[in-house]
Amino acid sequence: MSLENLRDWVGRTQTAEDAITGWPVRALAATFDEKDPPPREGDPLPPLWHWLFFLEAVPQSRIGPDGHAERGDFLPPVPLPRRMWAGSRFTFDGTPLTIGDRAARRSEIRSIEPKTGSTGTMVFVTVRHSVSGPRGHSFVEEHDIVYREAPKAGEKPRQPKPAPTGATWSKSLTPDPVLLFRYSALTFNGHRIHYDQPYVTGTEGYPGLIVHGPLLGMLQMELARRSNVGRVPASFEFRALSPIFAGAPLTVGARREDDGSVTTWIANDKGGLAQQGKADFR
Repeated sequence: MSLENLRDWVGRTQTAEDAITGWPVRALAATFDEKDPPPREGDPLPPLWHWLFFLEAVPQSRIGPDGHAERGDFLPPVPLPRRMWAGSRFTFDGTPLTIGDRAARRSEIRSIEPKTGSTGTMVFVTVRHSVSGPRGHSFVEEHDIVYREAPKAGEKPRQPKPAPTGATWSKSLTPDPVLLFRYSALTFNGHRIHYDQPYVTGTEGYPGLIVHGPLLGMLQMELARRSNVGRVPASFEFRALSPIFAGAPLTVGARREDDGSVTTWIANDKGGLAQQGKADFR
């Protein structure tokens, strides 16, 4: 399919509605090993935890070879086999969602852009989500998806640049297959790179199970917000730079800057920068 045909998808929209219930929030807190009290009706939904809701229930007969829904419905049928979450940007400029709310999400494909990198052709698709609740507009998310070519024989991943230093706050953990499974289950994510070792190594050419980009983004946001009690997030963004693989330790870092913002990052076990972000508070 030509790029011009793919660009016919720009402007497409879809809407979803959901009830913001307590159980997924309680389950994700347990998955993150946080000792939060059980959520009660009226408690605010933490930023980024909306990823537990508005989940697409695609029939099993319409699942593609990578475990995602077949392409060509809402998302364009990009003819490249590997798909990754490239990053997100959030603006929290409305009223936060709370447990017990009925909420709606309107999604629109904003752009489809090809690029050429060291590993070949890529296509970036940007989707804008606008989320609202019973008290009106809540926040906006822009989500970048990257599609890549199949791995070439002998292809080796690039070494990431060093992660930032001078963290004001940090947290270390080792993501194992159970953590990846629980997060996939809570977000109804069937992407095989997160749980199917033969697939991710044999078909997609990676050395092991890949930790979800949004999971890493949530770890960044969680460290920033839990370290800034009394401050309300105004915006957050993160960009994936290098994969993190299950079984090796990682470090979540956050550094308070002079202007009050918080720089966040994920460092791999060798100190390489895997994901970088920034949070602003008010």
